[in-house]
Amino acid sequence: MHIRFYKSYTPGTRNRSIATFEGVTRCKPTKKLTYGKNPETGRNNRGVITSRHRGGGHKRLYRKIDFRRNNIEVLGRIASIEYDPNRNAHLCLVNYIDGEKRYVIHTRGLSIGNTIISSPKASISNGNALPLTKIPLGTIIHNIELISGRGGQIARAAGTTAKVIAKEGQLATLRLPSGEVRLISQNCMATIGRVGNADINNKFLGKAGSKRWLGKRPKVRGTAMNPVDHPHGGGEGRTPIGRKKPSTPWGYNTLGQRSRRYKRYSDSFIIRRRKSN
Repeated sequence: MHIRFYKSYTPGTRNRSIATFEGVTRCKPTKKLTYGKNPETGRNNRGVITSRHRGGGHKRLYRKIDFRRNNIEVLGRIASIEYDPNRNAHLCLVNYIDGEKRYVIHTRGLSIGNTIISSPKASISNGNALPLTKIPLGTIIHNIELISGRGGQIARAAGTTAKVIAKEGQLATLRLPSGEVRLISQNCMATIGRVGNADINNKFLGKAGSKRWLGKRPKVRGTAMNPVDHPHGGGEGRTPIGRKKPSTPWGYNTLGQRSRRYKRYSDSFIIRRRKSN
């Protein structure tokens, strides 16, 4: 997929760039694989805002995606490559020979008419899903399970990839997109190749309204607030924040402060931490 750059016809098109959607099929989503999704707008079950700056946006249909790839030993043919409004990666509609239809994450290099399969005996080619025991060292993979049978949870965003760098015993060592090196059970499934639509990082919305269409509301700097609203607020004019470190609206350190929970069960599986900010 390529990026189209606008000329400065209006203030909204200045520096704006959008995806051209080349290679994406212009069709409606499969009805049996979609359902309506009510916007949560960042509120909990009591209606209290727990995630700020969310709300509005265009109406969406949610696509049911096969992250588990558990249709074992059944050959599937890619019928279409479709846009998904709920993520930055594209989807492939796969027609299996047993009559079942499923959506899977689009792998870079796959096109309409290609065949994919989920099997321990599958070849090491783009789109095929195999357990880590059958994947050679140095292979590029995505849609990786953390727990066998739960479905892919790692490397699902557009353009992301992980790499198998070692195997020992029942565990495989992977280098994740964040730079973290982690141990994962070799019984977990993974898909060969890189997630498609890697050019999405070059897109620039160009105006505030485009962000509102995506369901993102405006953000306000803490220094522009009153002291009752934010620890950075108050003062005359452009005063400093008055603290040694920046903080959240609730007084916790932020902007570089590690927030991972202490003594998590998975700490022993992490060999090297992800890159710091």
